[in-house]
Amino acid sequence: MLWVKAFHVISIITWFAALFYLPRLFVYHAMSDDKISIERFKVMERKLYKGIMMPSFIVATILGLWLLSDYAWEAYSTQLWLKIKLLLVVLLIIYHFYCGHLVKVFLNDENKKSHIFYRYFNEVPVLILIAVVILVIVKPF
Repeated sequence: MLWVKAFHVISIITWFAALFYLPRLFVYHAMSDDKISIERFKVMERKLYKGIMMPSFIVATILGLWLLSDYAWEAYSTQLWLKIKLLLVVLLIIYHFYCGHLVKVFLNDENKKSHIFYRYFNEVPVLILIAVVILVIVKPF
C-alpha cells in the first residue's frame, strides 16, 4: 500500500503543477494581442491540459479512491478533517474541469475576462493545497 500512496502523492504533485501553470498561461494569453503569441498559448494550454493535467488527475483520483477504500471508510467516515478534505478535493475537481472549459474558450477566441481575473483565479488551487496539507498532516478536527 506504500507504493500506492507514493504514486498517489507523485500524481498529486504533477496535477498541482499543471493546476498552478495553466491559469498562469491564461494570464499571459489574456494579455496577448499578437497572432503568434495567441496561437502559441493555445497549443501550450491544450497540451498541458490534455497531456499532463488530465492524466495526472485521473491517476490521482483512482489511487486516492483505492487508498480511501483500503483504509476502511467506516473507520474514517467519522473524522471531520477527512470530510472537509474530500469536499476540498471535489472543489478542486470542479476547478480542474472549469480550466478545461477555459482552454476551449481561449481556443475559440471567446475569452471575455481580463488578465486580472486570471491572476486571482490562479490562486484558488494554492489555497486549496494549503488547506488540504494542513488537514492531512495536522488533522485539526
